Amino acid sequence: MTMSDPIADLMSRIRNAILSKHDRVDAPLSKVKLAFVKVLKDEGYIEDFKVVEEKPQGVLRIYLRYDDEGTPAISHLARISKPGRRVYRGADEVPQIKNGLGVAIVSTSHGLLSDEQARAQRVGGEVLCEIW
Repeated sequence: MTMSDPIADLMSRIRNAILSKHDRVDAPLSKVKLAFVKVLKDEGYIEDFKVVEEKPQGVLRIYLRYDDEGTPAISHLARISKPGRRVYRGADEVPQIKNGLGVAIVSTSHGLLSDEQARAQRVGGEVLCEIW
């Protein structure tokens, strides 16, 4: 099976797991997905993640975050730049989601960064998704 958009696949897996109230979700491992999940962890949207070594490809296990009432930390997860329509922004144009309450993940020359990190490092790039 060929996959044209692995980030969208990972986002769909996370959304489906949240809707089903699962505590974790597994996805095939790749460097881009690992960097994506690191940003989610740094921003506090997931509890943790780990790489499970399985042949021939590893598995990325993501532990989802919920509050005491069972409300997920991620209430909105949407793809911005898609394979059919790429969305690029310069360093001055990196979007601020929900006045700083949300996060945009930007693919830059310095790797995947949150919108705040991209503005601080003065780099632009492809706006992958928005989360709140």
